[in-house]
Amino acid sequence: MFGTLASGDIETARLRRNLGVTRNLGFSCGGFEDLGMRLEGDNMKPQGEGDEEEDEETASFEIQQHPFQQTQKLVVGYALTSKKKKSFLQPKLELMARRKGICFVAIDLNRPLSEQGPFDVVLHKLLGKEWQEVIEDYQQTHPEVTVLDPPSSIQRIYNRQSMLQGMADLKLSDCSGSMFVPKQMVVLKDSASSADKVVEAGLKFPLVAKPLWIDGTAKSHQLFLAYDRRSLAELDPPLVLQEFVNHGGVMFKVFVVGDIIKVVRRFSLPNISNCDKAKVEGAFKFPRVSSSAASADNADLDPSVAELPPKSFLEALVKELRTLLGLRLFNIDMIREHGSKNVFYVIDVNYFPGKFCYGKMPDYEQVFVDFFQNLAQARHKKRHCK
Repeated sequence: MFGTLASGDIETARLRRNLGVTRNLGFSCGGFEDLGMRLEGDNMKPQGEGDEEEDEETASFEIQQHPFQQTQKLVVGYALTSKKKKSFLQPKLELMARRKGICFVAIDLNRPLSEQGPFDVVLHKLLGKEWQEVIEDYQQTHPEVTVLDPPSSIQRIYNRQSMLQGMADLKLSDCSGSMFVPKQMVVLKDSASSADKVVEAGLKFPLVAKPLWIDGTAKSHQLFLAYDRRSLAELDPPLVLQEFVNHGGVMFKVFVVGDIIKVVRRFSLPNISNCDKAKVEGAFKFPRVSSSAASADNADLDPSVAELPPKSFLEALVKELRTLLGLRLFNIDMIREHGSKNVFYVIDVNYFPGKFCYGKMPDYEQVFVDFFQNLAQARHKKRHCK
């Protein structure tokens, strides 16, 4: 005959069931809002206000560790916009991480960062000089904390002029492919008068026009294709003009999460013939190629176009890029020159992309859990080697 649970036991059992927790998980973790605040929109809101059901989901809990089932615990403090938090911290990721002893804790932007934690990792994607100074000061006083990623490194790829600098000089040890960057130039003002400078720089039309700065707005990701000199007058500086390279209408998005690499295909602009160049005038807005609707993974494509870059080539390239960029979380947009075997161009770099990127990366939850586990293991080894 079954006994009756007391009300406290019922509540504990319900929390364990809702949070996917059992007694033998082997870690103790106080939910995701241990700081007593949660981020809503752009403001910090005290925990306990608002929807009761949401509060139940973030209720703290504690489980007694079994001495033979210790799980390495990793506390990840995060500072993300509400949009980024919603796209990245999906319930499945939170649950999988929780089961591996990984706790995500919101950073209170209204309190000094040094007074919070302790954190093992700080994950952030906020813009602004003030936040950059906060993180840099924190790195100085807390060298034991892994910051993903250094603000100075992130800032570099928010500027499309500096984003690709140094890539053409990379010395790849792998011979299964070669990597280039398209010719490009910067236009800071008066796009109409830049036509002569385009010719002087040796750039050939059509040109891909991109905003110089990536500032998190939709406009900073609006791209145009300029077919002739006169079309430059239609564009708003500051911008980067980049030579268009025919690539069979397929782009490769290469996601990098630490040592983990994932590649997906996306439809891109079709090849442009000399006949097309002669017939078309003006500047035309690009379609969005990062959304799931642009996926080319299951399309019936010419094998010479659809074939993914060689694994060994990608591993060699990513290894060099991690060092050059100083980043662990990023993706690169890469194209294969049409008609070539393995001649590739890197055309863009994105830091810690949002829902149209990591959310569409295959098995992104498992990838990030593995990544954070690797960080925990590295920290554990480092402590024991001292």
